[in-house]
Amino acid sequence: MSVDPKSLSEKDRDALLRWRLALGPAAEKTGACPSLRSLTASSGSVGLAGGDLEPLDDALSFVYGERSGGREGPKPYIPEWLGALRSFFRDDVIALVQKDAIEKKGLTQLLFEPETLPFLEKNVELVTTLVSARGLIPDEAKSLARTIVREVVDELRKKLESTVRTAVIGALRRDRTSPLPIARNIDWKRTIRHNLKGWDAENQRLVPERFYFWPNQRRHHEWDVTLVVDQSGSMAESVVYSSVMAAIFASLDVLRTRLVLFDTEVVDMTPLLSDPVEVLFSTQLGGGTDINRAVAYAQAHHVQRPEKTLFLLITDLYEGGNAQELLARLRQLVDSRAKVLCLLALSDGGKPSYDQAMAKELTAMGIPCFGCTPRKLVDVVERVMRNQDLTPLLSSEKELSHG
Repeated sequence: MSVDPKSLSEKDRDALLRWRLALGPAAEKTGACPSLRSLTASSGSVGLAGGDLEPLDDALSFVYGERSGGREGPKPYIPEWLGALRSFFRDDVIALVQKDAIEKKGLTQLLFEPETLPFLEKNVELVTTLVSARGLIPDEAKSLARTIVREVVDELRKKLESTVRTAVIGALRRDRTSPLPIARNIDWKRTIRHNLKGWDAENQRLVPERFYFWPNQRRHHEWDVTLVVDQSGSMAESVVYSSVMAAIFASLDVLRTRLVLFDTEVVDMTPLLSDPVEVLFSTQLGGGTDINRAVAYAQAHHVQRPEKTLFLLITDLYEGGNAQELLARLRQLVDSRAKVLCLLALSDGGKPSYDQAMAKELTAMGIPCFGCTPRKLVDVVERVMRNQDLTPLLSSEKELSHG
């Protein structure tokens, strides 16, 4: 028998409302739970007006249970559902519910519809969804999907670019306080201005007490940065961030940047580095993994001066190819004095899932293996180029896989 809400205390009614919203409309079919409408008086306890309870119930039960409200057909309902999410929840909750909708209800194709796309939260997760299933995007929505991806990518780039530029240029800038005292670096204007008191009127000459020098000029391509990125489905978010970071690195004349994507095949994306959106729409997210093949390609084509090469292998290390050959190749790179790092994930959150046995092998040969945020990667790159020890930076946040 259903409980009469009027017979309960206010505290119990509020708790009952929360349970009813959590359990969904199916709870009423048990006969033990009162209807949502009979609990309207407690709507304030969840921060809603009475008229908002049923729309909220609809929005949640669409993904987590039976839908109420009698709406027929998903296409006209999806935009309304997305609009409801925006009115009820914070951005992080919206993203989570959208993810559950895709996984639980198979809504991927629906979310690509032109009337749906403008309602989606524009974030990295959406980019990975659009890119990984781009073959499902209807022709009339392709332009809009690309625009959304570019908007997210441009925002990421804007947030990271100045930090990367400052860190890298700072690491490679020559010493400005005591540059090499060679004639071609004399700053004549500053030297004359600061030594006028040394003017010898009798001999009509300047006797300087101190010479001032321009700092040594930055050279092009002081370092080679090669990113070898696993594009299997589990690494989708890392592919997005890797493409953005590679584009930023490529914009700096002090670096020569290369980007290689792989699954069981290897694709060199270096010619597309100026546009990370083109890189992303050229990926094939999913499939198997042949890390050895990718490392072999990058080693043969992009490691010409190992002592000035930062080799970033971005993968969860689940090798589908020849694991022993992979280890041998990576040892060759380490022995050649290339700076080799393995990023188990390049993302803004979450702990990476990875092959711990393989990570232990790499760590033993001197290759740090760790999950990394884009901003942490900037710090890592700066330390490498300053020839500083990475261990304090990584172990301080417990990012090393193995000590």
